[in-house]
Amino acid sequence: MTKGFHPRTVVVNDLMQSDYRYELTEPVGENFDERFKPDLSPAEMLRMGVFGGKYMTDCGDEFPDDWFSSAKLSPKSRNPKLNFFNVDASKPLSYWVEKGWIHEDDPRGWFQWYCRYYMGRRHADDERQIKRWMNMTRHISQLKKNCMRGDLLCRPRQRQALLHWAYDSRDF
Repeated sequence: MTKGFHPRTVVVNDLMQSDYRYELTEPVGENFDERFKPDLSPAEMLRMGVFGGKYMTDCGDEFPDDWFSSAKLSPKSRNPKLNFFNVDASKPLSYWVEKGWIHEDDPRGWFQWYCRYYMGRRHADDERQIKRWMNMTRHISQLKKNCMRGDLLCRPRQRQALLHWAYDSRDF
């Protein structure tokens, strides 16, 4: 355990969960699985523009205020113009549920899992989620093969999708 760190319990009450509890057992942003090396923190992703601004607009009590202070949010409805690449690169939550990709403890999906992991929660679903994140690297290979380095207009939907998974495609 990291010196000065004290585990604590988080209680979630938002539009999708009521009285859900989890433990933070690691310091914020530290002690990630060695295979899991996201380019961006959740706060950076929210500032850049992800999920049409609709993601987690009711979760301010669960996560640090500074995550939301400069976030591009759209509480009423999804607005793809708020995405960094100004395109829609999301499927509706119903699609993810239908595919069986949503764990009941993280009803909003991968990004909710990542936010909680980043904050220090470790969970039985970590292995599956990390493998899903690792599978996104195929999109990096496609960008490198088909786009000139730094051409952010090349394959914007694919770049936005990578951003939704904490990959920063601006350098390739």
